[in-house]
Amino acid sequence: MDQGIPRRLCGRPFNETDLARIRQEVARAQPPLRAEIARRVCRALEWTDLQGRPKFMSARVGLLRLHRAGLIELPPPSGGNGNGRRYVARPETWHEPVPVSAPLRALSGLHLVSVSDRRTSHCWNSLIECYHYLGYSPLPGAQLRYLIQFDGGLLGAIGFGAAAWKVAARDHWIGWTPGQRQAHLGRVLNNARFLILPWVQVKHLASKVLALAARQVTIDFPARYGERVVLLETFVEIPRFAGTCYRAANWHYLGETTGRGKTDRTHQAAL
Repeated sequence: MDQGIPRRLCGRPFNETDLARIRQEVARAQPPLRAEIARRVCRALEWTDLQGRPKFMSARVGLLRLHRAGLIELPPPSGGNGNGRRYVARPETWHEPVPVSAPLRALSGLHLVSVSDRRTSHCWNSLIECYHYLGYSPLPGAQLRYLIQFDGGLLGAIGFGAAAWKVAARDHWIGWTPGQRQAHLGRVLNNARFLILPWVQVKHLASKVLALAARQVTIDFPARYGERVVLLETFVEIPRFAGTCYRAANWHYLGETTGRGKTDRTHQAAL
């Protein structure tokens, strides 16, 4: 059913002229594939990041929203996009689980490995599916994922995705207007997944990893997306967790959420 035209689409202004251009590109796309339509729409609407690179991920999300709203008609997907896929961990994907119990200072070579190819992506997805209480689901929007390693092997995984659209405690703390939030939300990243493997028992490791990640994303996000990160956020599910490692890493507790988050759970915000 045809709905009203949104004033914004994936964070950018949107109007009838934009919709007409998109409909033209849908009709002209050869081959008639969703990926090709997204490429054409990025060119037609100059949908690019600060470095002039096409924002294919945002375009595909926006096109799907328009399709579901009845405003455009996309061709059927040519294949699965991974949403809903259940990852099964394979032992050969990573080192054999070996209990790690030592002081933090004894873990030589502690570092984050960026997920940048199919092998590391499958490893990250499988770890999260098997050992994180929320399981695996694709991270929204612009994202960064890392495997946590040291010289002795694998310790866990951490991932950042697009920030929540509205969080009252966060928005009040920042003090921005709705227009400012729309303009700058892309500079906020959400720590959507954080996993220390269950056989790893190292005191203070979690807060150390959070500190490493906070530094690393300020380097990797501009390099990949052409935009500077200015704030990280996360949501701590209570009473399951207390958010102690975030406090130890100098994250600030701002309050509880007032609505439903991206995973439809009641969370407690810690920024």
